[in-house]
Amino acid sequence: MTQKAQGWFIAGTDTGVGKTRIACTLIQTLVHAGRTVVGMKPVASGCSLGPDGLRNADAQALLACGNVQADYHDINPYALATATAPHLAARAAGVALSVDQITACYQRLAAQADYVVVEGIGGWRVPLGPHAGMDDVARVLDLPVILVVGIRLGAINHALLSMESMQRAQVSVCGWIANHLDPDPVLADYPRALQALLDAPLLGEIAYSPGTEARMPADWAVRLVG
Repeated sequence: MTQKAQGWFIAGTDTGVGKTRIACTLIQTLVHAGRTVVGMKPVASGCSLGPDGLRNADAQALLACGNVQADYHDINPYALATATAPHLAARAAGVALSVDQITACYQRLAAQADYVVVEGIGGWRVPLGPHAGMDDVARVLDLPVILVVGIRLGAINHALLSMESMQRAQVSVCGWIANHLDPDPVLADYPRALQALLDAPLLGEIAYSPGTEARMPADWAVRLVG
């Protein structure tokens, strides 16, 4: 059993859809509301080597947004050098990715904070090895899932398949966020189309912006935090 804490698991329809931005916005909103909160990036590939070892920019952004001084290795248990799918990056590093190890790190974070915001890697069904994936991490941690849908060509298919898989996994889906990644006006109606197709509420819609920084405050995050 995991230590219970409030929070969310931030999943994506693909890589580069804005999961970190959404996670940071939630963390900043919670901090602004006076809550103790820490972010977690269980697995990250494409990490850079520095004086303290391998570090991931997304994990460091989550750490900077929170107000809990947690151990980096709990926030990002698996920092992998090769910029590729995590199970391939882990194989290149000679590392076996363990859901149990991720859970142990999460438990330590949950003991330090009221809220833990966990960011996945890549899309919902990214494998960690032959027998487990990030979807298993979400299921074991038992946090409500927020699906970040990157609004670009292919988004409708990716969102439907991701949501279908989440329902099969029997995780609690809090809702989804439409993040516009392409200014093409033909994509403007995609969120409305998805609203008619997805069996989960649209929590918020983020307008296209070439910047990736979190926006604070954000109405959708304020409503979610309460």
